[in-house]
Amino acid sequence: MEEDSGFARDSIELLRERLTGRPVSRRGFLAACAALGLSPALFKVTPASAEGKELVLCNFGGDAIAAFNKAWVEPFMAKNPGIKVVIDGTGPTSGKIKAMVESGKVGWDVVDRNLAAAVELGRQNLLDEIDYGIVDKAKVRPEHAGKWAVGSYIYSYPLVYDSKAWGGRVPTGWKDFFNLKDFPGKRMLRKYIDGQLEAALIGDGVDPKKLYPLDVKRALDKIRSIKEQVIFWANGAESQQAFRDGEVVMGNMWNTRCTVLKDESKGRIDFTFNQASVWIGAWLVPKGSKGGSDAMKFIASTQDPTEQVELFKMIGNGPVNPAAAALVPAELKPLDPGSPQNYAKQVLADPEWYASNSVTALNQYLEMVSS
Repeated sequence: MEEDSGFARDSIELLRERLTGRPVSRRGFLAACAALGLSPALFKVTPASAEGKELVLCNFGGDAIAAFNKAWVEPFMAKNPGIKVVIDGTGPTSGKIKAMVESGKVGWDVVDRNLAAAVELGRQNLLDEIDYGIVDKAKVRPEHAGKWAVGSYIYSYPLVYDSKAWGGRVPTGWKDFFNLKDFPGKRMLRKYIDGQLEAALIGDGVDPKKLYPLDVKRALDKIRSIKEQVIFWANGAESQQAFRDGEVVMGNMWNTRCTVLKDESKGRIDFTFNQASVWIGAWLVPKGSKGGSDAMKFIASTQDPTEQVELFKMIGNGPVNPAAAALVPAELKPLDPGSPQNYAKQVLADPEWYASNSVTALNQYLEMVSS
């Protein structure tokens, strides 16, 4: 892995050049060091003077930085002028959170993950509990309010298809995905287990209401049965491009990417939320964060239904507050994974199962993909 270590060393050197002798935000500096696995002692920096309160929100970057900023950060700072919120887009992976907490140098106050990650990390004593004296449980569905996390948005893995591929017939569920006779053509699954095992089991006849605990062997056997007609995508852009190039006629992919495809193809590429695996993006607070009640105030502020609809309009993340459904424009309601109609058609991923089984199941899945 010489190439990887060389790149990492160059990143360290570049960061040194940019920071040495310059005033920097202590919180932002610690976050950057933790993300790169560095010791702050490597740098000669000057603490920024007269810093006010600062919260660091970490997400996975890209368009989500601008969207989170507009939908949530700017409104919060306008209402709380004494608190500055900055976004770190380096990605709050479980490994990074664990390293931060165990080192005692926590640079993030609020992180964007999901309910399964919260159970996994919370069990390891790496997260603060959500303060429901500040955050309102009534503004999410009961299943979206956990001990160590609370829902922030909704996303899912619908069945996507080329509506012109079969002479007017279209698939309506995962049984059709595995039916190569009536719906011939290449398929696409994610090169990761989230939402993929569920699709395979439903396609094999398992009652969607009785999916968990997932029968991993049965799911993998089902995928193997059509594997010669399946390609596996590694990132969202790749999943979109496979449809654009006509490489596949059916797939399992994020609703945000489906929406883009439907729009740019003028409806030729369509999708259904029926039997989709629905996931809940969630706010987590790393243990040892200095954010305290301010972090909880920020989380509470993001429960505003108007702000959640704004986020949905920008990047397709469905509102998690049920009150937001009435505020979604009529033309966008069919695209909202969190609308009452669409949510009822989907199968909620089980955070407890994923927290306990995802590592082993993922290894088995990747072995199947590569074999």
